[in-house]
Amino acid sequence: MAQIIGGLATSHIPAIGGAIAKGLQQEPYWKPFFDGFPPIHEWLGKVKPDVLVVFYNDHGLNFFLDKMPTFAIGTAAEYRNADEGWGIPTMPPVAGCPELSWHLVNELIAKEFDIVTCQEMLVDHACTLPLKLFWPKDAVAPVQIVPIDINTVQFPLPTAKRVYKLGKAVGEAILSWKSDKRVAVMATGGLSHQLEGERAGFINKKFDQQFLQSMETNPEWATQFSDLELVEHAGTQGVELLMWLAMRAALTAGSAGVRKVHSNYHIPISNTATGVLALEPVA
Repeated sequence: MAQIIGGLATSHIPAIGGAIAKGLQQEPYWKPFFDGFPPIHEWLGKVKPDVLVVFYNDHGLNFFLDKMPTFAIGTAAEYRNADEGWGIPTMPPVAGCPELSWHLVNELIAKEFDIVTCQEMLVDHACTLPLKLFWPKDAVAPVQIVPIDINTVQFPLPTAKRVYKLGKAVGEAILSWKSDKRVAVMATGGLSHQLEGERAGFINKKFDQQFLQSMETNPEWATQFSDLELVEHAGTQGVELLMWLAMRAALTAGSAGVRKVHSNYHIPISNTATGVLALEPVA
């Protein structure tokens, strides 16, 4: 059966793409953020995942406000990147893993999750920038991906409890996949930020740090909050932490806990609290 070798999470702010393209990683504004990644690069070089299941949110590239699925899974053999309006470089296509995608679709539907199945899917900066952050020396990340889109754009959102159940079901499905592939699970987005309205620029460091700690020791902590409470604590766009919750829930399948490989927290980047995290499951 397949093996889950770890979980990854990072912010996916579009400005990161511009900084990479311009070679600004060592500039004072950017260095504290990019300095959080080398220990994870070293770890990835050791564990070498074959497939990456990516929990992310689409920003209007595939789904807009008139048609917004709660959960959608890509089943394509290849995923192309397109610029959805930020002016950042378009990245080369990345390989999909249809075998795992269809296995996840079948398993999740059997567990009564209503999944939108996408046999064609473009991926935006929420998917491509994390791949570049975790594999900066590769033109194309050396993994196959399975993108799982979670709606964090159009209310009503899936509850934190429902997202946690989804992540756990994904982890269980990965472990039941008849393959010798090494699978990692990645979340992208957050942390606290709000880009519009009276609270534009809102960041909640205390809440972010509590959330990051919960990723290690109490993965269900965030499920106590309703969607509106998450907005209150983390900002309108801070609800992207739902992807982190799904990733962490996936690691509960078949493990007794996790070991933190490395983490970093930095504020602000483009009015956003940024975080990066790598976890290993503990038997």
